[in-house]
Amino acid sequence: QVQLVESGGGLVQAGGSLRLSCAASGRTFSYFSVGWFRQVPGKEREFVAAMGWSGDRISYADSVKGRFTISRDNAKNTMYLLMNSLKPEDTAVYYCTADPRVVNPALARAYGYWGQGTQVTVSS
Repeated sequence: QVQLVESGGGLVQAGGSLRLSCAASGRTFSYFSVGWFRQVPGKEREFVAAMGWSGDRISYADSVKGRFTISRDNAKNTMYLLMNSLKPEDTAVYYCTADPRVVNPALARAYGYWGQGTQVTVSS
């Protein structure tokens, strides 16, 4: 089992920045692929970013490319999402996720472990 706990969400003005953190405990996190998804009420969970276990195979949704950066520190069992140039449409609950076997990182069903979510609200 892996437990994931997000932090760092909050309220920010458009154009601002936030850094989300996701602390993992339990099984060896180092060999897990990781990702970030987001969800707004009434919509499906949406892919944001993903990274392979060694820090390679990085991918981003087109809507965040160039503004968001995913990273990880395996020594600290922590992953991050740095969000710059935030827009009101980035408002959502953000979830971190992980799994030891991920074939398609953009699909939510590819991941077995999820955090509880952290709210990000961007005001205009």
